[in-house]
Amino acid sequence: MAKEGTLLVVDDNRSILAALQLLMGNYFARVLTLPTPNRLATLLREEPIDVVLLDMNFTAGINTGNEGIYWLREIHRTRPDVKVVLFTAYADIDLAVRAMRDGAVDFVVKPWDNERLVAALRNAYNLARSQREVKQLKEIKRELKQEEPMFWGGSPAMARIREIVEKVAATDANILITGENGTGKEMLAREIHNRSARRRELMVPVDMGAVPETLFESELFGHVKGAFTDARTDRAGKFEVADRGTLFLDEIGNLPPRLQSKLLTAIQSGRIVRLGSNTPVKVDIRLISATNRDLFGMVADGEFREDLLYRINTIHIDLPPLRQRREDILPLAEKFLGRYAAKYNKPIEGFDEAAVREMHDYPWAGNIRELQHTVEKAVILCDGRTIAPATLLLRPAPAETSPKTGFSTLEEMERAMIAEAVTRCGGNLTEVARQLGITRQTLYNKIKRYGL
Repeated sequence: MAKEGTLLVVDDNRSILAALQLLMGNYFARVLTLPTPNRLATLLREEPIDVVLLDMNFTAGINTGNEGIYWLREIHRTRPDVKVVLFTAYADIDLAVRAMRDGAVDFVVKPWDNERLVAALRNAYNLARSQREVKQLKEIKRELKQEEPMFWGGSPAMARIREIVEKVAATDANILITGENGTGKEMLAREIHNRSARRRELMVPVDMGAVPETLFESELFGHVKGAFTDARTDRAGKFEVADRGTLFLDEIGNLPPRLQSKLLTAIQSGRIVRLGSNTPVKVDIRLISATNRDLFGMVADGEFREDLLYRINTIHIDLPPLRQRREDILPLAEKFLGRYAAKYNKPIEGFDEAAVREMHDYPWAGNIRELQHTVEKAVILCDGRTIAPATLLLRPAPAETSPKTGFSTLEEMERAMIAEAVTRCGGNLTEVARQLGITRQTLYNKIKRYGL
C-alpha cells in the first residue's frame, strides 16, 4: 500500500509519540509529533496536515477531556479541512458524543489496538482526501459552467410560477417540480438555485431514471476502495459533491420502492455513509426534485412512499405544457433561432408567416425540448434568410396521440406516444429516445412500466 498524507500526533507522553511515529510511519508519508498543543495552530498553518490524532488531556490530574474539546475546536477554526481523531485513556461515551458533535471523525481509547487505530486514522485520511477532491471538482465545474437565463415568457401561468419562485428561492425549502417531458423542469430548478443563498456553490443534477439499481448507493452516496469489484479508488457521491449547494433529483418518480427508503434516510438525517464504509458524512444540501409522473397517484397505488413524497414536496410547482402557453412559442423559437444561427454561422433572420402559424398550431407533445430540436434542424437545413414550413419538418400529430383526443390521464397519453414512436421508428429505441427527448434508460423504464 502506497504511503500517503501527513499525520500529526499530539500527546504529552513522549513514549506514545515515539511508538506511534514508528507504527504510523508504515501508513502515512509523513508523521509529525507534538508533546504539547501550544504550537498546534502554527504547525497547522505551516504544514499540509491531513489528520490529527489528538490527546484529550494535557494537564496532570485533570481527566475531563475539556482540553481536547477546546483544541478540537481550535483545529477546526484554523483548518476546517483537517480531520481529527481523539485519543484518551478514559472511555467516556458522553465525551465521545460531544467530540463527534464538535466535528471529530472518531474516538480511540488507550491502550489502543493497532489495527483499530490504523483503521481509524486511515479512514480519517480517506475522508479528508475525498472531500478535498470534491472541493477541487466543484471548483472545476464552477469554472466551466455556463448559465442560461430562465425564459419566463408572457403567459399568466408562468407569471404565477415566477411569483412563487421569487418567494421560495431564498429559503432552503425542498421543492417538487412536476410537468411533462421537455417543459423545462431542470432549467427552473437551476433558476431557483441561482436565486438562492447557495448560488455560489454547485447545483448537481442526477437523472434518477438513468441510475441502475445496483449503482444507486455508489452514485448518490459514494464508495470506498474495495467496496465492490470495480471500486479501485474512493469516490464521492452526488450528495457530497452537492454539499452546501443544491441536489437536483430528476425523474424521481422512477426510483424503485426498495431504494426510496435509502433516499429518505439520507434526506432526513442529513448524513450519508459511503458504500463499504461505516463512517457517516454530514452533508448540507437543498433538495429539488422533478418528475413527469403523478406521485400522489403512485402513493395511492403503493408505488411511492408517502413519507418520502411529503419530505420532498414542501413546495410544489407544476409547469404547464407548451400547448397551454402558446403565446410563448414564437419568442422561444426566436431565442433558439438566434443561438443556432450563430452556432452554424447561418444568416437567418427569422420565420416566415406560414411557419409562425404552423408552429403556433402544432401540439408540441415534446414541449420546449421538441421546439428546440425542431429549430436546430430547421437552421441546419435552411438555405435562405427565413425559415419556411417545409424546413421545419413538422409531422401532423397522430390521431391517437393528439392532446385533443381526451385522454383521461397524462400517463395514458404518454403510453400512446411511446407506442406510436416505437412503431414509427421501426423499433429503433435510440431514435425513439431522441425524438421523444429522453434518455435511453428512461425510455427502457417507461417501456417496462407500460408493458410495451
